Amino acid sequence: MPKKIILLCLIATALFTLTIAGQKSVEGKERLFRVKFVYDGDTILIDNNEKVRYIGINSPEIGHKGRKSEFMAHAAKDLNSRLVHGVQIILEYGPEKRDSYGRLLAYVFLKNGDMVNAIMARKGLAYIMLKRPNVKYKELFMECQQKAMKEKLGIWSRPFKKDENLYLGNQNSFRFHRPSCPFAKKISRKNIIRFNTCYDAFWAGYSPCKRCCPAQR
Repeated sequence: MPKKIILLCLIATALFTLTIAGQKSVEGKERLFRVKFVYDGDTILIDNNEKVRYIGINSPEIGHKGRKSEFMAHAAKDLNSRLVHGVQIILEYGPEKRDSYGRLLAYVFLKNGDMVNAIMARKGLAYIMLKRPNVKYKELFMECQQKAMKEKLGIWSRPFKKDENLYLGNQNSFRFHRPSCPFAKKISRKNIIRFNTCYDAFWAGYSPCKRCCPAQR
């Protein structure tokens, strides 16, 4: 076979290999998007008019229609705005791509590679909220949260009330409840875990049930 043909074959093979490698390198990640609007500490609007909800964390809720904002809600929004508003971001999706409201679920990365989800947890302006199957960065989030808790940053600067003798966690859902909560009563024996305080539950990576609201201040 002539050398020219062999060379062309080698180039074609290399290009094919690079194409496949490129596809693998961006699998689960999307091109750059620009952030148009920041709703709060964990939700944004990007330039294709999709709402994006950060995977793995939950920031304090900003009050609407006369409802009071939660502790550190505006500080969380302010930090998120400083990080992403008007800048380009990269999205990485988990196995579950949308939530029940139709919002995109994503890990949000800055162009320098920093993950905004993790930054919010590390600064104490969001807590871990895990939901299977989107648990890829569980260990990273726990490390960030535990450091913020130790340093009493943000939401961890104010203690929680100890208004129950114990709290019940579900090892399947990563939620913790008051013992009287209807959801707590449905936890199977193999999945139940007991915490003495809300702080202990958060330290273990559990988030509070939104029905019984065990994490009161």
